[in-house]
Amino acid sequence: MMAASLLRRDKRATAAHLKADLNRTDNTSGVRQLQELLDAVLNPEKPAADTESLDWCKCLIAGGEGFEEFCKTVRSYDNATLCGLVWTANFVAYRCRTCGISPCMSLCAECFNNGDHTGHDFNMFRSQAGGACDCGDSNVMRESGFCRRHRLRTGENVPSIPRDLLLMSEMVLPRFILCIIQYLRDGYTEPGEDDLDLQKVLQQLEPQITFLEELTKMGGAMRTVLTKILTNQQTFKELSRGQEENVYAKKNYDKYLSALKNSGLVSVEEKAQGAAADATVGAEGVFTFINHLNSKRVKLSSSTKDTCIIESLKHKCFLEELLFWTIKYEFPQKMVTFLLNMLPDQDYKITFTKTFVQHYAFIMKTLMKSHESDTMSNRIVHISVQLFSNEELARHVTEECQLLDIMVTVLLYMMESCLIKSELQDEENSRHVVVNCSEALLKNNTYWPLVSDFINILSHQSVAKKFLEDHSLLMLWMSFVSFFQGMNLNKRELNEHVEFESQTYYAAFAAELEACAQPMWGLLTHCKVKETQEYTKTVVRYCLETLQIWFDAIGFIDEPAPNQVTFHLPLHRYYAMFLSKAVKCQGLDLDSLLPDQEMLMKIMVHPLQIQACLSEIHSNMWVRNGLQIKGQAMTYVQSHFCNSMIDPDIYLLQVCASRLDPDYFISSVFERFKVVDLLTMASQHQNAVLDSEQERPMLEGALTFLVILTSLRIHLGMTDDEILRAEMVSQLCMNDRTHSALLDLIPENPNPKSGIVPGSCSFEDMLSAVADFKAPVFEPGGSMQQGMYTPKGRMILKEFDPIMVVLRTVYRRDVQSAMDRYSAFLKQFGIHTGNPWPPYKERTPLHPCYKGLIRLLHCKTLHIVIFTLLYKIWMDHQNMSEHVLCMVLYLIELGLDNQEPCIEEHCHDSWFPGTNLLSNLHHVINFVRVRVPETAPEVKREAPPSTSTEASSYGQNLREAQVFSLVAERRRKFQEIINRSNTEATQVVRPKSSSTRWVPPGTPPQLVTEILEIRESMLSLLIKLHQKMSSKQNSLSASWLEDMDTSRHAHGDGITAIERILTKAATRSCQIKRSIQDICGKVCPPVPPKKNSPTDKKAMDKEERRQRARERQQKLLAEFASRQKSFMETAMDVESPDTEAAMDLGASEVVESEVLYDCVICGQSGPSTEDRPTGLVVLLQASSVLGHRCKNQEPKKLPTSDEEHIYLADTCGVAHDVRLTLMQRFFKDSSCLQSVSIGWDGGVYVQTCGHTLHIDCHKSYMESLRNDQVLQGFSVDKGEFTCPLCRQFANSVLPCRPGRGTEAGAWHTPTNKKTCVLVKEVEDLQEKLGLFPVSSTTESNLSKEMELVIKDIKNTTQKKYMDYGKNPGSPDNDFLFMYSVARTNLELELVHRGGNLCSGGASAAAKRSCLNQLFHVLAMHMRLYSIDSAYNPWTKLTQITQNREADGFDEERPEVPMLFRDVPSLLIIFVLTMPQPLRKEHFTCVVKMLYNLQFTQALAALSTKFSSEERQAWSTSGALKKNAASSEKSFEALLSHVISELSKDKSVYKVNAEETLSSSVWSPQSIEFSLQQFCLPFLRLSCLLQHHLYGDNLTGCLEEEEFSSLAVCLGLLPSAPQPSNTVHSASCLEWAVAAFDLVTQWCAEVTGLSQMQAEQSLTLLIQDPQWAAPRLLQLPDNYNIIFQYYHRKACTSCKKVPKDPALCLVCGAFACLKGTCCKQQATGIFLLINASVIIIIRGHRFCLWGSVYLDAHGEEDRDLRRGKPLFLCEERYRVLEQQWVSHTFDHINKRWGPHYNGL
Repeated sequence: MMAASLLRRDKRATAAHLKADLNRTDNTSGVRQLQELLDAVLNPEKPAADTESLDWCKCLIAGGEGFEEFCKTVRSYDNATLCGLVWTANFVAYRCRTCGISPCMSLCAECFNNGDHTGHDFNMFRSQAGGACDCGDSNVMRESGFCRRHRLRTGENVPSIPRDLLLMSEMVLPRFILCIIQYLRDGYTEPGEDDLDLQKVLQQLEPQITFLEELTKMGGAMRTVLTKILTNQQTFKELSRGQEENVYAKKNYDKYLSALKNSGLVSVEEKAQGAAADATVGAEGVFTFINHLNSKRVKLSSSTKDTCIIESLKHKCFLEELLFWTIKYEFPQKMVTFLLNMLPDQDYKITFTKTFVQHYAFIMKTLMKSHESDTMSNRIVHISVQLFSNEELARHVTEECQLLDIMVTVLLYMMESCLIKSELQDEENSRHVVVNCSEALLKNNTYWPLVSDFINILSHQSVAKKFLEDHSLLMLWMSFVSFFQGMNLNKRELNEHVEFESQTYYAAFAAELEACAQPMWGLLTHCKVKETQEYTKTVVRYCLETLQIWFDAIGFIDEPAPNQVTFHLPLHRYYAMFLSKAVKCQGLDLDSLLPDQEMLMKIMVHPLQIQACLSEIHSNMWVRNGLQIKGQAMTYVQSHFCNSMIDPDIYLLQVCASRLDPDYFISSVFERFKVVDLLTMASQHQNAVLDSEQERPMLEGALTFLVILTSLRIHLGMTDDEILRAEMVSQLCMNDRTHSALLDLIPENPNPKSGIVPGSCSFEDMLSAVADFKAPVFEPGGSMQQGMYTPKGRMILKEFDPIMVVLRTVYRRDVQSAMDRYSAFLKQFGIHTGNPWPPYKERTPLHPCYKGLIRLLHCKTLHIVIFTLLYKIWMDHQNMSEHVLCMVLYLIELGLDNQEPCIEEHCHDSWFPGTNLLSNLHHVINFVRVRVPETAPEVKREAPPSTSTEASSYGQNLREAQVFSLVAERRRKFQEIINRSNTEATQVVRPKSSSTRWVPPGTPPQLVTEILEIRESMLSLLIKLHQKMSSKQNSLSASWLEDMDTSRHAHGDGITAIERILTKAATRSCQIKRSIQDICGKVCPPVPPKKNSPTDKKAMDKEERRQRARERQQKLLAEFASRQKSFMETAMDVESPDTEAAMDLGASEVVESEVLYDCVICGQSGPSTEDRPTGLVVLLQASSVLGHRCKNQEPKKLPTSDEEHIYLADTCGVAHDVRLTLMQRFFKDSSCLQSVSIGWDGGVYVQTCGHTLHIDCHKSYMESLRNDQVLQGFSVDKGEFTCPLCRQFANSVLPCRPGRGTEAGAWHTPTNKKTCVLVKEVEDLQEKLGLFPVSSTTESNLSKEMELVIKDIKNTTQKKYMDYGKNPGSPDNDFLFMYSVARTNLELELVHRGGNLCSGGASAAAKRSCLNQLFHVLAMHMRLYSIDSAYNPWTKLTQITQNREADGFDEERPEVPMLFRDVPSLLIIFVLTMPQPLRKEHFTCVVKMLYNLQFTQALAALSTKFSSEERQAWSTSGALKKNAASSEKSFEALLSHVISELSKDKSVYKVNAEETLSSSVWSPQSIEFSLQQFCLPFLRLSCLLQHHLYGDNLTGCLEEEEFSSLAVCLGLLPSAPQPSNTVHSASCLEWAVAAFDLVTQWCAEVTGLSQMQAEQSLTLLIQDPQWAAPRLLQLPDNYNIIFQYYHRKACTSCKKVPKDPALCLVCGAFACLKGTCCKQQATGIFLLINASVIIIIRGHRFCLWGSVYLDAHGEEDRDLRRGKPLFLCEERYRVLEQQWVSHTFDHINKRWGPHYNGL
């Protein structure tokens, strides 16, 4: 009842009243009233969308005040010391590695900018999953990095909060939260029933959850209240089930229980009851997988520690249930933000973390089922990273809530859902299971959040130690790792090419790296010191146990299954890395950690198999498996994987090699690489497993592997610094690298590049020690370089290590490029000029533990192989190569450098007496017994010699002859080892699988045994090879050892290498020295045996022929190159804008009688005719460059704050628009349209590459392009193409006019007619126009083409830039557009020439200019319009006319006064409308008459700038000069006349009497200067026009002489050059009629305007033709300034924050690039804010230009991926501006594509 009455009252009053009640000591009635009211208000049966209840809550909480004021009050008690700002994905945040304790530390922009991070290692990043600001949290970051606000520990001086302020909140909020929970319970349906409903429920709850979020933002005080409510178990108990009588609440609670049940979770009470019943089933384990799902799936019963980890959940407070629903609803963003916003409250943080851990298993189960697993993963990590980065918390929950157990168990549970039977080794009986990489779980990285959390908590030492101490956990973890052991098995395809290339290997490599390797690196960082020995021992022990289990499970005995490879052996790699750490950092003895020999043999097999397969893959033996197998081989050695894959594998093989019998090891290697059959002395052999073209690469692979194995020291004694240096040098040897590429290419572990390892060298110091920085440079072609690091030359020579390079190259071509660079450096320093061999590098000494590795180099098997190969190379057997010899020599040299004590053993079948390389080098081997095919040359022997003595020695030799079989050797050793370990009675008999070989049917000829006579030692073979290579007999004299200087041996080719080895051997042993001298002393027989066969002769000839062919080819190439070069120089101006070779077509046309053109398509040369016209290849583009010019020289600044703006009113385009609009208000339209030019914005610019073609040839060329589907970024339908010769972009063809006859010369000679005569002739020519249509009546091909070009020109720009008239489409409009095209092109050429004609000569711009042809085409078109003689401006220029006002024209608007007209426009109109070609004297006459007008305009404009006193003074002083003889050529007289005329009637000067208080006083000099400046633009334009029409040369001059120089050139001044100071602008005047009368007439037109206001006339009178060069906006130096201001700014037209904000660098407009609201014309230059790159948009095409912002290392950062600070690169910006002004984007940037209006 009471509630109902309360509900009707005013909310605020009620709230105040209740608050007062509750504040009494006896507040029972108040409490009751409030509860009843809340029952009514917060009734969950009402729809959630009803906001009434929310309003009530706000009022009640505020207790009578307004909610806003209440918020303010509460905020003033905020005692939080943490920032805790929460952000969602795509937010831009910062990370500072210098200040971070945890690697996950992040700061919001505000805290970052308010802290001091100068000189720190920080970057900006785009948040992937969301995050929170850590400022103020000293667990995660150092206090020095806190911002000003959070450094002050604000909490300490905040007053304590009054009790009654939050009293209402404490009462109301529990009910409010309960209400939300009840809505969530109600709305939940199991997925599958209806997914959409969940989204709906959440949408309806949006306001309520937002309200909670607002509360969290009120600061610490309110958060404390919320924490109490959320974590109070009592409140939850009372409210959660509802009172007994409330049916709704009961039902609601049941829904919650059933949801719990359906989640596979039971509450604890039920569990206890069911336990007894389930006891029998329970033994089976938690994870029993349904077998029928998939026959391949595996059923597992797992022994998890405690099943209740996963199964039971009991909710004891609101927070727990709230999290439960958050999970059920798949982490809605708002809920996540609310839960995270609460984190600054410490009590909450602890409770929430525990709750999160408690629900952890449930979270991951939900994730596995989710459809939106990506979004959900991000939200989960968003939360977990905040909780687990804090070491205190992580340790706390590890101890209290068994966090580690939960994680490992859940990981196991997750992976067990996708296991399949392993097919490795014994397919039928294998018991091993592996993850299936094609399952979504692995393919989509669904396990990522879990693994990422696991890695995160293992980074805390205390947690990692707990993990390493818990043996049962370690065992579980090892069984988890073994799921990945042998996954993604590849089987070699032998017959067909595989149909479907699976890409599952991505998933496999990612899984091993993320789920196995990264946790391993995490654990290894805590095993660095002696005290942690025990941990390492434990891990190693478990690795070995698990490996043993694995070998048994796959049924492995001693031979790997053929044609299979898996790159994934994480157990081997764990074992290897922990071994390495134990020896390197913990001082453990290696032998104490190693298993017995038999186990080592097994461990070695699979890593060795991978090395052999890498070689097979590169020898194209796996080609039928598709490209993906190459991808795997590359990924395995790629920089992000190598330290977790190939490095541990090689290290493990080194450990095995150092402990196993060397003969066994070496023979295993050659057997794995399948080259055993090749290692025979015979010249022919059969290989059962390899084709002959694969033998060479496989042999090279085996030898290279042995060299790597014996010389790599990464885990065998190098310090971290040495490793870093070696990695860096090997990367720099391949190529110059950018800083970021280097960071990326150098493996992170075992020496992390971030957080510097104590006592070690930093990345930057090391880089500056080994490399020099090359600043970014520009190539003239416009391609931009990045800042690069290049190795210091001397250092390459000392430190270049080919072995390291081979190990680290992903692409084989990189090895070649490293060698090329090496040889270039050798040449540069003059050390060696030939083709050098990879240099031999001394190694760091081995760690004592690994000394056994040296035995590999001193074992008979290797020596026999070396001997055999040296022999084969000397004898030229097939499949030998320089690389083989190089590796063999490398092995010999390694052996000489790493000596070991010799063990003599006299065994009957041994080739050599002992194992030491030194003593074996000079051991001579006489006879060898070989098995050869019957057909081999060795078989055809003569009978044994007859003499008995010889015969007997021959028989003895037979007994001595050596037999060598690698396989047999290896079997014997293996058997010995087995026998040693199996001393029990039952000895296993191993099948000798590979010795009895199956012989395929149709086999080649039988093998027979032969005996070869050899009589060589390794030494003698080396010396013979030396002779062979230097192709000199006795290249080594007997005494050469004495006169050796060893210094020159370090670099060189094979000859040098052999000399180096011989020298080393001789210095180590006197015996060898003697042997060498003996061998050299005997002059070796000139021909090695078998040299006389005809095939050798052929081979010689062949070699010679090859050499000659090579020389011919070189010659041809050189010739071709020089031709190409000369073509490039003539054709392409883009590459070198400064070349002065003018290809000025205009000039040449005049001289020849008829111009001949070359067609670049058909190659014919001929004139352009009416029937078969020739055309110029041109590019038409709309251009607004001119319109963007300003008066000011300085560029405008880009606004980077709300106070700054860009005003466009002062640009050329706007000024001209305003002028035209004003004219059209008062004057006749047709006259207006002839008084100005348009095309400042959206004008059409025409440029050519200078090549011509027949127009019919062009049409067929376009047809062929249209049919060719491979289009390169241009649209043939729009007429676009590339010039067939120089490939420049073009879109039209401009017809050339047929050459004139011989009278051309006479045409231009001046006749000395008087001015008045010429004026009359010009007038007549204009009249003639109608009677003189050139071929316009007969439609010729030429005129048709001309009309087409005109159409192209019109289509180039938009309609709005062509229609300025009152009646669109009128001829006047067309006329204006046509002559403006000419004007635009002239003006642009002026801009390209630097704004003046001082430089004279032809410029790069002139080469691209085609004004002559363009003028002809325009003139042809404009002849269709005749100017009405009554209105012809010529008459007004040259005659005094009578007033025509009586003619009844009153009703029509007047024409534009002459003084308002644009003079250059008139010039172009006259030239275009008169018959072509125009005689030069007529042209000059036109220029002279127009100059008079221009000068008068200058006077008028100038006079308006005077103050009235000055005007008076000049008027009187000038009036005195009027009567002088030369008064018509004196500016004073004319000025005075203009002033007096303009002061009549409606005086123009009335307006500005009060305005002009100009302090400057005008002297005659300053007046003269401004008159010249005013007239210069007209003179420049006329001169340029004259140059194009008549081919006159432009003479260069100084800037101050430009006026006189141009006046002379135009014939306004006599050619006699005067001293510069005497030129007066007035002296160029030449009047056709009385000057003063004409001026009077012109002025009267202005003063006689009845309609116009004086100020409007004034505006039109003051036209200033001077404009500064066009500039792009000036950008700030630091990119961050732009980014911070624009990246969250709303778009001006659609008011939303754009997804891809872009800034126009021409006008500063801010736009959404992909949005539809911003479309624009001509060339747009946009800076993409989020990517820092510039994009050029030209019509329908776009291209990425590059970036003008570079980081400290001179690199671009496209898409801001690295987030390093960027700074403006002035040179690049200048290049961009220059390309914009010169319209060369199309030529310089090659990568254009259509953007389809959706970039």
